[in-house]
Amino acid sequence: MIPSLREWYSTYGGDDFEIIGVHYPEFNFEKDYNNVVNAVAEFGIEYPVVLDNNRIIWGGWRQRYWPTTYLLDKQGNIRYQHIGEGGYEETERAIQALIAEEFDSQ
Repeated sequence: MIPSLREWYSTYGGDDFEIIGVHYPEFNFEKDYNNVVNAVAEFGIEYPVVLDNNRIIWGGWRQRYWPTTYLLDKQGNIRYQHIGEGGYEETERAIQALIAEEFDSQ
């Protein structure tokens, strides 16, 4: 999933599109901030990543599946959701459609 996220961030990132990764640790070593910083650097991740050690974000979204991709519009409404790996072409089409919709409404 990370290669697709990096590509989308590079292609679409800007005022009309942002990626925010939420890392909810499965293992104790993944809770360490420095380990997460190192992993972000190792994987070449340039978009922001939030460390959710206390499951506050995951709980707030009632998140149960990893990975899950959400696309939100500028008002914060969920406009697209994909659970699990794959669906990259479908997700990219949804990104393009949402950006075009937001652009057309300006």
